[in-house]
Amino acid sequence: MEQPIRILIVEDNVIIADDMQSMLEEIGYEIVDNVIVYEQAEEVLKTQHVDLVLIDIILASDKTGIDLGKHIRENYDIPFIFVTSNSDRATVENAKTVKPNGYLVKPFEQQDLYTSIEIALSNFTRSDKSPAAVVDSNEDVPMSNTVLKDSIFVKKQHLYYRIQFSDIRFIKADNVYLEVNTVDKKFLVRSPLKDYLEKLPKNKFYRAHKSYIVNVDHIDAINSKDIMIKDTLIPISKDFKEFIISAMNS
Repeated sequence: MEQPIRILIVEDNVIIADDMQSMLEEIGYEIVDNVIVYEQAEEVLKTQHVDLVLIDIILASDKTGIDLGKHIRENYDIPFIFVTSNSDRATVENAKTVKPNGYLVKPFEQQDLYTSIEIALSNFTRSDKSPAAVVDSNEDVPMSNTVLKDSIFVKKQHLYYRIQFSDIRFIKADNVYLEVNTVDKKFLVRSPLKDYLEKLPKNKFYRAHKSYIVNVDHIDAINSKDIMIKDTLIPISKDFKEFIISAMNS
């Protein structure tokens, strides 16, 4: 049975900390502890198993959340997310020096918290330990192509939709955007087609044409120039045609 993700909250505002704990427990995460200063967090990390840490930058002690982030980065192989009211350039630049796996700006909603945690965990397990984007619940943040183990998040309006890879039929390049076509929806994401292909399972998704990625499980028919997925005709390259015919005959 899969164990719940164990999270340590480091937040000196008790009301905000309790609210965060309630949000997280409602989603299904396990709270290891809820502490207010660096020294308490250090002790918990030393004695408990922690999968991820949520850290306020300003703490009720001389040492800040950035000091704690540095301590974690130097001593533990776990991701951490800064949760703060400060999104000014100086604070963000200072935070970036310890390479956080996320930066969530207060106030935020439960969905923002959930998305930030899942993205941080996913990127970390994929050894992508570069600083994450600032997530402000009042701004439109380009995090539309973040991958989980069996799915991918894409953003539509103010919500992040989690799409199973198996539900993606094909992806079409349209200038600087990609049109992700699923079994029941379409999403626009900003990404080069080549980069997006690298985020998808290699045994299912192929570049069928310079402007298309297709999920081979959804191919319904093929001729000398095209494949059909549902009611859409998609042009194919010579190499992809040979690959599909070879796969069909194997």
